[in-house]
Amino acid sequence: MNQTSGQRYQYVRAVLALVGVSAVFLSATACDDNPFAFNWDDVPDTVLLYSMARPELGLVSAYAFFDGVELEVEVPGATGQWDIAIDTRGGQIVMLPPPVLGIYTDAEIATFENTLLADVTEAPSDSLEYVSDQPVPVEFGNVYVIKTNRSPGSFGRSCRYHAKLEAVDIDPVGGTFVFRHVTNPVCNDRDLVPPN
Repeated sequence: MNQTSGQRYQYVRAVLALVGVSAVFLSATACDDNPFAFNWDDVPDTVLLYSMARPELGLVSAYAFFDGVELEVEVPGATGQWDIAIDTRGGQIVMLPPPVLGIYTDAEIATFENTLLADVTEAPSDSLEYVSDQPVPVEFGNVYVIKTNRSPGSFGRSCRYHAKLEAVDIDPVGGTFVFRHVTNPVCNDRDLVPPN
C-alpha cells in the first residue's frame, strides 16, 4: 500500500467516524430535545414533621428539601442543614426559616395565598417576596415556595434549590404538620415544573 492509499484509507475512516458521531448526536437531539437537560418529575413527596413545642426529644421538626430528609433540630450537626423547622406559636402551626432561631442561612419562604400546588410553576425572582426573619403561619389553600440554603454544586458553583409545598394536615393540638412538596433538583433554577 503506497502513501496515497494509506492517506485515503485514514481519510475514509475519519469521515465514517464523523458520520457515526453525527448520527448519534442528531438522534439524541431529535424533536428539539436538549441532550444536556436534567429530567426530573413533579410527583409530590409527602412529609410529616412534629412541632418543636412538643415535649418529646428525638422528633423530626425540620426538613432539608434538596436532600429530601427530615431532621431533628436539637441533634449536633443539624444546625444549618435544614431549610424549615415547624413550631407552634399562638395556637397555630408555623414554619420557621433558620434565621428565626438565630441560625444564619439563606433559606427563605414565599407565600402564594388561595392557590393550588399545580398552579405555582415558578419560584418568585423578587427577593422581597420571601421571608427569612419571621415565622410563617401554615394555612390550607396556600402554597409555600422554599428557596433553600446554599449548597455546593458542580464545578464549584453555589447552588440554591427551589421547592413548593402545600398542607395536607395541620394539627396544632397534636403538634404535627403533614405537607406535600415538589423540589426542583436543578441548581439555581426557579422552575417548579419539569421541562417536559
